[in-house]
Amino acid sequence: MPAQNADPARPVAKRLTVLSGPSGVGKSTVVAHLREADPQVWLSVSVTTRRPRPGECDGVQYHFVSDEEFDRLIAENELLEWAQFAGNRYGTPRGPVVERLDAGTPVLLEIELQGARQVRDSMSDALHVFLAPPSWEELVRRLTGRGTESEEVIQRRLEVAKVELAAEKEFDTTLVNTSVQGVCDELLALMTAPKV
Repeated sequence: MPAQNADPARPVAKRLTVLSGPSGVGKSTVVAHLREADPQVWLSVSVTTRRPRPGECDGVQYHFVSDEEFDRLIAENELLEWAQFAGNRYGTPRGPVVERLDAGTPVLLEIELQGARQVRDSMSDALHVFLAPPSWEELVRRLTGRGTESEEVIQRRLEVAKVELAAEKEFDTTLVNTSVQGVCDELLALMTAPKV
């Protein structure tokens, strides 16, 4: 299925879209495909106190910062949202998001549940999309198959994932990640649909 906004004459809604879901559901993979399908969608790059994983580059997947720098961003109200997850902190820089929205660019945030709730409180017109796994067993397989985290971290992530899955009803819509291309197409269609 082609991207929904393949027609350059078709107007695109300039809205903030929040994509969330449990760890391991494939958010990063879906976002990477979406960016290839529609480069005009701007993805906010979060800041994190987490160490880079192999192959990650500062400013691409995340802005990697110290705990002290993260504290400064909070104190100066420079984060649209922030959350602690699996022992690390993650946040969305406010300035770049507001600038892109003011310029009429569709903006995508890929964030955790706690952050999504903060964005709902501060930007009520954002579209909140929940990315769900095909099954709990598949989510467990994806999380344990990464090979980048200890058993303790994996168990914490699984416990958090149960809480995150229970929050699905808080979102405007749910997409089930059975096919990355299919989810990407559906997400683009939602992002470019006229606002109601």
